[in-house]
Amino acid sequence: MVSLFGQSLSLVLTVVGILLVMAEALAPGAHFIVIGVALLLAGLVGLLLGPIFGPLASPIVLALLVLGFGAAALYVYRELDFYGGKGSAQTSDSDSLRGTTGRVLERVTETSGQVKLDEGGFSPIYAARTYDGEIPEGEQVLVVDPGGGNVVTVESLGDLEDPIDRELRRSREFTGERETEET
Repeated sequence: MVSLFGQSLSLVLTVVGILLVMAEALAPGAHFIVIGVALLLAGLVGLLLGPIFGPLASPIVLALLVLGFGAAALYVYRELDFYGGKGSAQTSDSDSLRGTTGRVLERVTETSGQVKLDEGGFSPIYAARTYDGEIPEGEQVLVVDPGGGNVVTVESLGDLEDPIDRELRRSREFTGERETEET
């Protein structure tokens, strides 16, 4: 059995893991949690199963356990999003919804409708209105006025044409007219 500081390697890993997890609790920010959990779990496996399976407490096996538990802890940390890293794209106020795109869930008119925004925050479903006309279900929309609550004013992306697209259309129409005149 390998010893470090007069103690078994498994016990040292367990104690260091506990200290790192406690340090994370005192100063959160995801600095120590992954390695702390990996060391703690590898140390516990070495302590609990080492006496039964002698080779389980070898430094190579413990190192592999630290790598395995570290990879698992990193995966869980990223998937569960403990510190809100994935949520950084969420909206912070209604003004940040301006220019957001989405899809119509329920036909949008001047008085009613519902849309699901692509980057609409925690709950991406909003009541929607249009300035004029109707937008059918499934149509892609753009938020033109975020309002102030959970009602946004939208326009159909099919109705909107940016200046570049407008010039390209004019160019195609112009060249199409010339071809028909020449033939």
